[in-house]
Amino acid sequence: MVLQFRQFLALAGALFCASAQAGEVTVAVAANFTAPMQKIAKAFEQDTGHKAQLAFGSTGKFYAQIKNAAPFAVLLAADDETPARLEKEGLTIVGTRFTYAIGRLALWSKHANVVDDKGEVLRSNRFEKLAIADPKLAPYGAAAMAVIQRLGVQSNVLPKLVQGESIGQTYQFVSTENAQLGFVALSQISLDGRITQGSAWVVPQNLHTPLKQDALLLKAGKDNAAAHALLKYLQGDIAKVIIQSYGYAL
Repeated sequence: MVLQFRQFLALAGALFCASAQAGEVTVAVAANFTAPMQKIAKAFEQDTGHKAQLAFGSTGKFYAQIKNAAPFAVLLAADDETPARLEKEGLTIVGTRFTYAIGRLALWSKHANVVDDKGEVLRSNRFEKLAIADPKLAPYGAAAMAVIQRLGVQSNVLPKLVQGESIGQTYQFVSTENAQLGFVALSQISLDGRITQGSAWVVPQNLHTPLKQDALLLKAGKDNAAAHALLKYLQGDIAKVIIQSYGYAL
């Protein structure tokens, strides 16, 4: 009985120490990475005790907020250029930047048999509005504009464009049918290699600059143990499996 009580005290002490050491990290996350990051954050908390507070939006908007001293400790961008710029401007912890995912762009309709497997629908008059993310704020929007130009469909498409602030808002435009088509992140419409709804064309990567997505530690996270732990966790096997399940390459 005494032994059991001592074991209970030891276990309680260990749990208390783990709780006391658990921290919290505020993370700016590119909108395209919403679904996988929500899963990763849940697993991260279960495995480490640390909690990740997530904010989702466009990379361009986060850049402006970080420049104005927003208290984010970690940035998961939708490109590699913005983290490199922040690093050059002295707003990051040098040596922490790495590519956590390579994204894929997709042309999507909520309905089946609307988007063909070569994107030829862009040359047709079978849609009134095409949604893209703001190319000035969102790398996926810039990639969409590059595809439109490479295909030579500007004259047909540009008068029909509607822009979302982020790829998340662009997805909403199409899912609510305010736009018949939209260039979205593959991760928003697929899971385990399958399109979950409607019809889509997964854009060949040679039609736009690769969507290399970099993560890094910001100055606000320098002494934050949870921030350091999260960046390490993102490079681990559990996170990698989740990332790949949403159609990202590593």
